[in-house]
Amino acid sequence: MPFNQPSPGDGAPRGRPAEDAPVLIAGAGPVGLTAALALARFGVPSQVLEAAPEQEAAVFRRTGSKAICFQRDVLDVFDRLGVGERIIAEGTTWTTARTYYRGREVRTVVFPGSAGRGGVLLPPWINISQARVEEELLAAAEAEPNIRIRFGHRVTGLRQDGAGVLLRADAPGGPTGLRGRYAVGADGPHSAVRRLLGTEFPGESFGDRFLICDIRADLPFPRERRFYFDPVWNPGRQVLVHQCPDSTWRIDWQVSDGYDLEAERESGALDRRIRAITGDRRYELLWTSVYRFHERCAARLRTGRVLLAGDAAHLYAPFGARGLNSGVQDAENLAWKIACALGSGAAAEEALLESYHAERWAAARENLRITSATMRFLVPRTDADRRRRVEVLERALTDPAAGSEIDSGRLAEPFRYADSPLTTPGGAVPAQARPGAPGPGDICPDALCAVPASVGGGEGDRTRLRRLLGPGFTVLAPGAVQARAVCRGRAGLPLPLTVHALDELDPDGRLAEALGRPPGTLFVLRPDAHLCAVLSPPAGVPRQAGPEAAAEEAASAVRAALARACGARPRVRTA
Repeated sequence: MPFNQPSPGDGAPRGRPAEDAPVLIAGAGPVGLTAALALARFGVPSQVLEAAPEQEAAVFRRTGSKAICFQRDVLDVFDRLGVGERIIAEGTTWTTARTYYRGREVRTVVFPGSAGRGGVLLPPWINISQARVEEELLAAAEAEPNIRIRFGHRVTGLRQDGAGVLLRADAPGGPTGLRGRYAVGADGPHSAVRRLLGTEFPGESFGDRFLICDIRADLPFPRERRFYFDPVWNPGRQVLVHQCPDSTWRIDWQVSDGYDLEAERESGALDRRIRAITGDRRYELLWTSVYRFHERCAARLRTGRVLLAGDAAHLYAPFGARGLNSGVQDAENLAWKIACALGSGAAAEEALLESYHAERWAAARENLRITSATMRFLVPRTDADRRRRVEVLERALTDPAAGSEIDSGRLAEPFRYADSPLTTPGGAVPAQARPGAPGPGDICPDALCAVPASVGGGEGDRTRLRRLLGPGFTVLAPGAVQARAVCRGRAGLPLPLTVHALDELDPDGRLAEALGRPPGTLFVLRPDAHLCAVLSPPAGVPRQAGPEAAAEEAASAVRAALARACGARPRVRTA
């Protein structure tokens, strides 16, 4: 039986012309386009309103590289949306991170390399310009019939009621109004949607500024990231060097608040600054920018039927690449919940929309905590922070163990939704579980597994587990008996359900090792690959009842977990 074939529930949303779209998205940047493509994966049409005219937006998109580091789980999102392969093939993965203090190397970290597609796991991250990623997202969106992009539509007004949202915009043909059931504000740090909602955006900005130069050169340390603290050519501050595709390098200098880029360019000081890294090698200057870091988070990410995402919702210092990566995760999170809400009742709709704020606001606060600690080390503001920075760096000159205390940014990683109202608590972890095994709320680990025959797999064919996830919920059942029992309960779900039998996927045990749970465990995955439930084998079923009874008991627990993930209130048992 082809358990892994998705089956839409009775309330699954159907595609409609984008002009009649239930979702309005402000902002055609990477977060807005990701949200539109993720909605389209469920057949949900959207209209994307971009303030800039089309030609101006294209020029802006090609200007500079902005974000450059995309972590594995975000690459997986792009892969689900059909734009991952080309991005991954073009990207560069650095495998060595070297840290220097006053010209001496004080820390070296080597990461295992992993690249490729299909039957090979994704790399832990890649460096590629945001501009290239946006090009791929835009091309996919323009080819998608469920997406209508309206350039030159600057949002000027917002009104919502119990039935939907009305956005007013200045458009090429004059003021216009567009109505949808929901709206997404993905319109950047100066978000018009956030301002019209009256949502506060508290936080702080840092006094020192940062100079970015993208250059093309052949430097003698490929596949390395280099971080320099207090080099003689930028005393008292730091410099970061990243490799990107096509012999391009991103160089980031901390500079004083009064730094004047044009004056330095005219005097030749900018060339001298770059040559401190390139030496006498030829280089081509591709792009320069001076900017200030901000650490901010909106007071609410959801107001009624309007959701904020990406830079409209939060701003982080870029060390650790948590800005755009987090914004992509915002977009996927809100997309599946909107799709689910469209096929649900009012109570479930309210629970799903509010869960977006609960989950992504918690993720934003955690990112702020981590990046704020990094900035206290990189740009100390108090005497205590300055003393700690100097003490750690000085100690690292002679004590290798001190290198782990140097905070140059912790790379982004998916947030754990353990406390989400959509997550079924896990209870006690079975003794047979591997230490650190993923639990409810964690993103499901990826691993190589067999391609089921029901989707065209042959003997020895391998793929990534997450490539087998359907455009809805996925259940990993121990075997065929449990899979059949789960399939019998799929009717009525607002999103499709895909069911896989683990014994068919995992002939060599790699998947079992990655999942780390004892045999008989069932895993329930949300559309964004997070585990909403990890269910131990049912207890209390009489042995003489047979495997079918035990399978039905397990399937009942799966149905309850799926209902909770779709916004239903969990039942409370009373004595």
